[in-house]
Amino acid sequence: MYGVVEAAVLESAPVNRDGTTPGEQVVQTTVALDGDGTVIARARHLAAEFLTRVQVDHGLPVSQRAMDLTQLVVSELVTNARKYAPGPVLLEMRITGDMVEVVVWDSDPALPIARAADAGRVGQHGLEIVMAVAQGFAAQREPVGKRVTARIALLDDPGGAVAGRRPM
Repeated sequence: MYGVVEAAVLESAPVNRDGTTPGEQVVQTTVALDGDGTVIARARHLAAEFLTRVQVDHGLPVSQRAMDLTQLVVSELVTNARKYAPGPVLLEMRITGDMVEVVVWDSDPALPIARAADAGRVGQHGLEIVMAVAQGFAAQREPVGKRVTARIALLDDPGGAVAGRRPM
């Protein structure tokens, strides 16, 4: 089961906590996900629907690469939250400048740690994947649980190169 907490919104963002400047317009959606493993697939579909609305309703360009990477990042972060934390997961997606920010909150305060590369390890590569494809990554403890944020460029690099991860 999933519940939409807030639909896509175009609003003034008076606070800089999310990286916007005062008065900058923000397009965002927040969804509470709870239930079995089907919420992971639903989260991917919600990410695609959000970015499609960004293109159609707000006229913002979104590359196919950004669409694919956003769905991958959402899948990996929601999977980790469902695997390691009890209870619901909050998924927030917002457009800030030329980036889509994927924010996942869960109830476990333990921050994720990327493991050392190990070609023999089966599974547990999700965080490594997210950090490799995102232009920014951050994890922070909240009063309850933690919040993990990944930033993905909406447009491909003009030269076709992967920009890589930059500190947030």
